[in-house]
Amino acid sequence: MTRADRHRRTRFFVVAAVAGVAVMGSGAWLGARSPQQPQETPQPPRQGQGGQGAPSFRAGVELVSLNVTVSEGSHYLTDLDQGDFSVFEDGVKQDVTFFNRTHLPIALALLLDTSASMDTKLPTAQEAAVGFARRLRPQDLAEVIDFDSRVVVLQNFTNSASELEQAIRRTSAGGSTSLYNAVYIALKDLKKVVARNIDEIRRQAIVVLSDGEDTSSLLPFEEVLDLAKRSETAIYTIGLRENSSTSSGSKLFREAEFVLRQLSQETGGRAFFPNQLADLTGVYGQISDELSSQYTVGYTSKNGRRDGAWRRVVVRVNRPSTTARTKQGYFGPTSH
Repeated sequence: MTRADRHRRTRFFVVAAVAGVAVMGSGAWLGARSPQQPQETPQPPRQGQGGQGAPSFRAGVELVSLNVTVSEGSHYLTDLDQGDFSVFEDGVKQDVTFFNRTHLPIALALLLDTSASMDTKLPTAQEAAVGFARRLRPQDLAEVIDFDSRVVVLQNFTNSASELEQAIRRTSAGGSTSLYNAVYIALKDLKKVVARNIDEIRRQAIVVLSDGEDTSSLLPFEEVLDLAKRSETAIYTIGLRENSSTSSGSKLFREAEFVLRQLSQETGGRAFFPNQLADLTGVYGQISDELSSQYTVGYTSKNGRRDGAWRRVVVRVNRPSTTARTKQGYFGPTSH
């Protein structure tokens, strides 16, 4: 079998698994089920506080939507107005046409590394993840995915904290690490949570906990990163450092740290590397606070080209000593 044939075969396994087809490959089982929406979900308000309400779905108008976190030191700022924000695309200032500081509902994928190296850490990680799930509101949706040699959706999208908790507590350690496969499946699952109207608009996020480099994914990191950059999903990563002073262990974690940082920086999320396992609860708390402190800022690009090229985005705030963070850019529209 040629290298090209192996690559095509590998992609078949992953794509088929994401589509919900049970496929065995390289001794790994990749499973992803279609997300289930709860029958009754409280809806967000139609009018944003201090803004212009939710964006309308108008044909021919392509709104670039940014989830923006503004901080001053360790403090999140939540009292800014539309006029406080400036948005630049490839260095050209844009006209902000949509602004919302209401805490919109969230669609979130919670990913837990359950590889063999997590054995002694898993009980603490479970408790921290359960605490995070309990902080979600009734109008939020979340799914639970564990990954080792396999990727398994333990709980489809739900607004039930008890169902999320039960799924988290069912995790057990063993096997290798398929981080890229897990992120890929989570991104595909979140893409299915589609807003049919303005009342169903949700911020999307992935929160992933891992303690080492990917060792068994079928997909390359570059492909997963590209998919992440094309999504509207902020990825928050938590990297648990090994208590190892060996040069090989340090090198492997540096590679894992690079991957986790890239995923978060490119998508407007944040990477955390706690020095102690006991810090996990606080890290999940910071992520929860950030998700509830974000602004949605939108504009129609002044760049009318439909070339599908990457466009760099920078957001600035007119208050001193503040930092605005969002995704680093997006791919422009195409003519197709």
